[in-house]
Amino acid sequence: MTTVPGEPTHAATALVETATAAIQSFSPVNTIHQHLCAFHFYAHDMTRQVEAHHFCSHQNEEFRQCLIYDSPGPEARLIGVEYLISDALFNTLPDGEKLMWHSHEYEVKSGVLFMPEVPGPVQRVDLDKVCKTYGKTFHFWQVDLGHELPLGLPQPMMALTRDGQLYDTLAQDVEKRFGVLFEKERESRMYMKGPEHGIHPLANGAGKGLMLELRETDCPPMDSMPRVFV
Repeated sequence: MTTVPGEPTHAATALVETATAAIQSFSPVNTIHQHLCAFHFYAHDMTRQVEAHHFCSHQNEEFRQCLIYDSPGPEARLIGVEYLISDALFNTLPDGEKLMWHSHEYEVKSGVLFMPEVPGPVQRVDLDKVCKTYGKTFHFWQVDLGHELPLGLPQPMMALTRDGQLYDTLAQDVEKRFGVLFEKERESRMYMKGPEHGIHPLANGAGKGLMLELRETDCPPMDSMPRVFV
């Protein structure tokens, strides 16, 4: 377990948290109904691969949104977010936008995307749908570099698209900790199919690396902005 720097939670803070938890509803996070484990790599550097635990909620049948943590435990760090959309919604995106979305077909069919603790037949019902989706992911905390705090710019991330990309040591570690066998699950998912017309050629960065950069720009002072309301 990695400890985040800072003072331990004070008793007074814990007391307030207990009170607010009893009063408030937390509706957005209470809609989370699913835990997916997968792997992401930095869109500009495939050698940097991280374990990604997605805690997801459905907005509707074609759109789901996920909070991404570095582990499933109570001390997990929130490291990113991912949006998942259907093939139909993906095809409505501008071409420049499509580059930032990755396909899920390989992840699902290879067995490396799974639902911890959920029996195979149960999870395959939903993963058959995920197989046809695309995801857009940003990570805010570069835990693979050992950062104790979320430093730098948000990083666009991508997903695996073929055999030989995922580090064996990373795969074996996850298999051991969660009691799964990716090859066995791959055999059980052979019937699944990806997007109806195949993976779009502009998805997955169109096969190229992507990097987010910060640039300086003019920012007009507030007193120079037109006043709409007096």
